[in-house]
Amino acid sequence: MSTISAYAAKSKDGKMQPHSIQRREVQANDVLIEILHCGVCHSDLHAIKNDWGNSHYPLVPGHEIIGVVKKVGRDVSKYKEGDTVGVGCLVDSCLSCDACDEHLEQHCLQQPTMTYNSKTQDPGGTTYGGYSKRIVVREEFVLKIPENLDKAGAAPLLCAGITTYSPLHQYGVKKGMTVGIIGLGGLGHMGIKLSAAMGAHTVMITTSEGKAKDAKDLGADEVLISTNQDDMKKWASKFDFLLNTIPVGHDINPYLTLLKYNKTMCLVGAIEPLDSVNGAMLVTGRKAVAGSFIGGLKETQEMLDFCGEHNVVANVESIKMSDINNAFERMEKNDVRYRFVIDMATLD
Repeated sequence: MSTISAYAAKSKDGKMQPHSIQRREVQANDVLIEILHCGVCHSDLHAIKNDWGNSHYPLVPGHEIIGVVKKVGRDVSKYKEGDTVGVGCLVDSCLSCDACDEHLEQHCLQQPTMTYNSKTQDPGGTTYGGYSKRIVVREEFVLKIPENLDKAGAAPLLCAGITTYSPLHQYGVKKGMTVGIIGLGGLGHMGIKLSAAMGAHTVMITTSEGKAKDAKDLGADEVLISTNQDDMKKWASKFDFLLNTIPVGHDINPYLTLLKYNKTMCLVGAIEPLDSVNGAMLVTGRKAVAGSFIGGLKETQEMLDFCGEHNVVANVESIKMSDINNAFERMEKNDVRYRFVIDMATLD
């Protein structure tokens, strides 16, 4: 075992503070990664405050990890010392169930091991995330980062990027389609960039007129203000696909009017009960509401390669590790455009 510097929440008050953790020694199929950057995800904030009731303290968040390989186990073949790599939301799964056989490790039937706050046989009993100097991950769960991508900007691709890429990819978004991205935040801004890179006519759907310029700067072709009833009527039945990134429960019925017949709205933001859905909105037009959760390792690597080809990264604000509590406070106020990323060189 080795002792590693980290930042952790030690109770549900969510206050982050310096902490030391133990990492396992490198095994035959392990990769030891020195962490350079770690994105700050909204789920980190939920976890440190035990909003979902399953947090284990001390809790070290972070699942948007960019780093450099420092050591590999004797059986590792895909990576070598000096490679730029990433680690996303997963660090293990059974790799043998039906879901894993379909490269959907995030749905592992034996329960996937998440990058932090999951049970593990490693020191401490639960996994510790990327708010730390180093991490040890088995080779299958390490990802290759295209060298042309800005490393800090690439960090959020490991969660926000794959969370939005996966449904856009699965529902076949391409040139000639009209795609709506609902909500402009950490997920929404990646949705715009990826949909535009796929060639779709991309429309930002938001309640805030003040976000119109940002949306177009990010690559949106048009902006629809969802509180404007005339505009909503104008766009009725015009969308081939809707990606709903709103992170809280809300009324989805108005958005269903925007779909063409036999089309889908996919939810990636709200992981809580929604307001009642009017069945008529689904039945009349054969419309569907679906959900999507991050992505498997194969698809995540495809996403990274796609982003490398199209030079897509997140818009980020780099922060020091010691500024994390202030960053969480700003995140609660939606005061970030559009993702905080920790410069891990600032962690002593």
